[in-house]
Amino acid sequence: MSHKVGKAYPSIICPLCNTPSNVITDHESGESICINCGGITNIKFEDANPQQRSYPNKESANFTKVRIENNSSSGGGIPTSLARHDMGLSTVIGKTSKDALGQQIDVDMRNRINRWRTLDTRSQFQHSKEKNLHTAFIHLQRLKDKLSLPDSVIEKAAYIYRKIQERKLVNGIQIKLAITAALYISCREMEIPRTLREIAEISNNDEKDLSKFYRKVIFELDLKVPQADPLKMILKIANTCKTSEKTKRDAMKMMNEIIKKKHFTSKDPMGLAGAIVYMTGRRNGEHIIQYHIANATGVTLVTIRKNLRFLEECLK
Repeated sequence: MSHKVGKAYPSIICPLCNTPSNVITDHESGESICINCGGITNIKFEDANPQQRSYPNKESANFTKVRIENNSSSGGGIPTSLARHDMGLSTVIGKTSKDALGQQIDVDMRNRINRWRTLDTRSQFQHSKEKNLHTAFIHLQRLKDKLSLPDSVIEKAAYIYRKIQERKLVNGIQIKLAITAALYISCREMEIPRTLREIAEISNNDEKDLSKFYRKVIFELDLKVPQADPLKMILKIANTCKTSEKTKRDAMKMMNEIIKKKHFTSKDPMGLAGAIVYMTGRRNGEHIIQYHIANATGVTLVTIRKNLRFLEECLK
């Protein structure tokens, strides 16, 4: 079977015969063969595209080391993403002041490149749709940093927002409110324990307006949002209130009993989870204040107390 042999790399010092010689690489086996001694060296070369290669400085007289890098991020551009107004497909003129050889660009050429960069940026926002997406996704990235959300949730939120824009549900609605509603739906679908009140406070939106637009999007797009996982909510509340591990286990055990008795469907999962953490913490002798539970769950003290009475009746 014939092997694909690459071209020879000159002026390489062979580690076997210790003489400058040509080294031929076999791309299938990854081996490097010295022409002088015929030995297989441990010098490995990775195949690279022309725009992904790093050549030695031509002004240097020492060619003892040749290094060819195959860096997937070099010359390949930014990855595509729905969370960009252009999905990462448009051209971007870099802001570096050096050329490909690392030399400084003269002032006249630098001014010309700055004008090209300005025209390139303006060409990407000729329509209101691109401007809308650009503004929305800037706010989305800010919420990602504040809430510490993974990239999968951001991509899902961007997809939902594009659907909202296609249905023209953004007309007359603040962009910040619409992208926040899309992010909350994404968190619900990806089972990320984030409450509506928490997201509304961090995004500086009114909770009632956000809830109203959220229900409208659910109805218009016919989305099937799953119910929040109560066990994840218990862990979140317990971690926020800094309870012991025993309280966490007892709270999860109590929640499983409530679910088995089928009393869970008619209750707000976050308020019920907060009441369970409070009850188990008090039983274990921990000093937990209802106000702290209410802040961690995003519900009122009245809701916590109603759920406590509900738990006492269910566990009799």
